[in-house]
Amino acid sequence: METSARLLRLLSLLQMRREWPGPELAERLGVAPRTVRRDVERLRNLGYPVHATPGVLGGYRLGPGASMPPLLLDDDEVIAVALGLRLAAAGTIKGIEENSALALAKIEQVLPSRLRHRVDALHSSTMAIAAGGPVVDPAVLTAVASACRDRETLRFDYTGHHGTSTRRRTEPHRVVSWGRRWYLVAWDLDRDDWRTFRLDRIEPRTPTGPRYEPRDPPDGDIAAYLTRRIGHAMWPIEARVRVHAPAAALEGRAAGDVQPETDATCLLTLRGDSLPGIAGFLTMLDHDFDVLDPPELADHVRALAARYAQAVRPGPAQPPPEAP
Repeated sequence: METSARLLRLLSLLQMRREWPGPELAERLGVAPRTVRRDVERLRNLGYPVHATPGVLGGYRLGPGASMPPLLLDDDEVIAVALGLRLAAAGTIKGIEENSALALAKIEQVLPSRLRHRVDALHSSTMAIAAGGPVVDPAVLTAVASACRDRETLRFDYTGHHGTSTRRRTEPHRVVSWGRRWYLVAWDLDRDDWRTFRLDRIEPRTPTGPRYEPRDPPDGDIAAYLTRRIGHAMWPIEARVRVHAPAAALEGRAAGDVQPETDATCLLTLRGDSLPGIAGFLTMLDHDFDVLDPPELADHVRALAARYAQAVRPGPAQPPPEAP
C-alpha cells in the first residue's frame, strides 16, 4: 500500500472507533507496528491530534483539534449523510434548512460519478415537506442539552399553553424529539416532581446552576413516561370495555391497552379526545363488547346503534332512473 493511501486508510480507521490497539491497526493496514508508529507521526505533522497510550494494552485515538479534519466515508455512509441532509429540510430546528442545503452542496461537489448518480436519484424521487409546526432555536437546544450532559441545574422562563410565563428551576434529564416537537424531561425543584417542557417555549437563563446528582428516570423509562404524559394531554378521556374475544384476537388491531380476563374475554383500555370518537372506534372491533367505564359512553354507543339501524331500515321504493 502506498504511503499516502495508507495514511488516508489509517485516518479513516481512527475516525471509526474511540481507540485502537496498535497491533490491531497494524493488522488492518497489513504493515508492521513500527510502520503504524511512523504513520501516526506523519499524521501529527499534518496537524491531526493522534494520542498514544503506552504499554502492552496501549493504543491510538484521534483527539479533538483546532479545526474539524476531513471525514472519510464509504459509499453507503455518503448516501446516508446525503439522505439525512435532504430530510433535514423538513426539520423543526430554526435555520436547519439552509445549513443542510449548504452542507449537501459541499458534499455533492466532491462526489465521484457513481455516487453522484445515486444521490441525484434520491433528490429527484424524494420530497421533504416542511414540518409546519413550532421550531426550536438551535442555541436553546444546545444550552438545554449541555445542561443535561453536565448535570447542571437549569433556570428558564417558560410560556405555558395559555400564554402565561413562569420561571422554573429544574434538574434537566433528557431532551427528546417526538413527532414534530422537542421536549425537555426534567425534575422541577419548586414542584418536587417530574415535568415535561416544550423546548420552543423555553428561554434559558444564564449562568446555569450547581451540579446535581442524577435521579432515576420517571417510570423507569423516559419514552414510556413521555408517551403517557403527552398521551393524556392529547387524549384526556379514558374508557374501559370488556371485549368478548381472547386478547390475542385484538393484537395489532386495538389502539389501547389489552389485558386478558378469561380464555374468551379481555379488558380493553383506550383513550380519546371525545366519547363519540371512542364509540365510533369500538364499532370497528368486529367483536361484541360491554361498556364498563365511563357510564356516559353507553349513551353514545346506543345513539350510534340507533343511527346505524336507521341507515339500514327499509324505506319507500325509489323509481328506477330514466333512460338517457
